[in-house]
Amino acid sequence: MAELELKKLEFSLDPKSGVPFYKQIILQVEMAIADKRLTNGEQLPTVRSLAVDLKINPNTVARAYNEMEIRGIVMTQQGTGTFISDKKVEMDAVKREQILGEISRSFISKAGSYGFTLEEIIRYLQDIGQEVT
Repeated sequence: MAELELKKLEFSLDPKSGVPFYKQIILQVEMAIADKRLTNGEQLPTVRSLAVDLKINPNTVARAYNEMEIRGIVMTQQGTGTFISDKKVEMDAVKREQILGEISRSFISKAGSYGFTLEEIIRYLQDIGQEVT
């Protein structure tokens, strides 16, 4: 049961990244498809519910969903919802490392502004990593 909970896609937006929110949503869906957290036929949250969860304008979510539909990543069925298509999405190791690097630098910078040392951050991450596994 815990494994299923880990697979679930949790959307998160970084307003300081400089990347528009709709592109962050698309990237997170693409990564989830590439690493099999999302598979063919799975339903995405409704535009309205995702907008409420992320505290953003529904038009932003709609833009992300529309662009993903144009790319063939999702299919929208009127009145039913938006579903992951059977289009294969791959994310190479370089792109994954680049994304992780951006997230990590932002996190370390923010933690550092609160006075945490790199050693404290590493120790904490190791501790929570053991809790997850």
